[in-house]
Amino acid sequence: MIMSEHTLKVDEQNHNLRLDVFLAKNLPDVPSRTYVKRLIDDGQVKVNAKSVKAHHHVAQGDEIIVTVPEEDESWADNLEPENIPLDIFYEDRYLLVVNKPAGLMVHPANGFSKGTLVNALLFHCKQLSDVNASFRPGIVHRLDRETSGLIVVAKDNRTHAILSRQFEKHKVKKRYAALVEGDIEFDEGLVDAPLGRHGRFFDKKAVTFDDSGKEAKTVYRVMKRYKTKTLVALFPESGRTHQLRVHMAYLGHPILGDDKYGKKESFPRLALHAQSIGFTHPQTKHYIEFISPLPPEFRQ
Repeated sequence: MIMSEHTLKVDEQNHNLRLDVFLAKNLPDVPSRTYVKRLIDDGQVKVNAKSVKAHHHVAQGDEIIVTVPEEDESWADNLEPENIPLDIFYEDRYLLVVNKPAGLMVHPANGFSKGTLVNALLFHCKQLSDVNASFRPGIVHRLDRETSGLIVVAKDNRTHAILSRQFEKHKVKKRYAALVEGDIEFDEGLVDAPLGRHGRFFDKKAVTFDDSGKEAKTVYRVMKRYKTKTLVALFPESGRTHQLRVHMAYLGHPILGDDKYGKKESFPRLALHAQSIGFTHPQTKHYIEFISPLPPEFRQ
């Protein structure tokens, strides 16, 4: 992977700023503060040759070295619209809410540029926001490939920016439905367990209580109990990668069909569905919420 390196010196004007605020203000071509925080968490930022946290306050004279990975996006030039059917829950001139099926990738990745939600959106929409990388037009947030359910798409950059801020400030209400292994002891509870990189597998996350762990909280509520499994509603209070999957496995009740943290053969697919999403409409300022039915395989 190609890397670019930036060296910054803290002057008097920026003395005592939080590191993430300083970088968002002074690092060229930064898309968001969340992106800056990801660089810090990934160890790509050194203050006086030492790794520190995003909330570290810089001092006048500090030398900050930032290594930024540069993705090769030339393959995205060939991104083509495709007539893939979309289950559209809501649409206006600013945004749309799509009920994504399990198995559909949200956007192209690793040079794989066909058969994704983005290809379908390019066919359906005349315009999508372009504040993201060129292979993620309109995509404000993501769902794992095997997770079904509601996803919000922005048609213009202003709408995208306002929605992104709502996600960053945890003002978007999200509810997931999941079928998990076993009989959960309590009817409801909170999983408060920080997440970090897995010690052995680069594509997995793990609960970790050292300095590398990022705060992650999930509220769960039992909806129905079966002999060998439980239907739960999950309310993520943070938005970490694979958070719900790791947290349920940490509880000892992995989500059915999870090939990373449970048993793939326990269900035909990952039994996780983004059932509802609510947010303030960027244009009308009214709160709106959408609820999708459980997939048929869940009800069976």
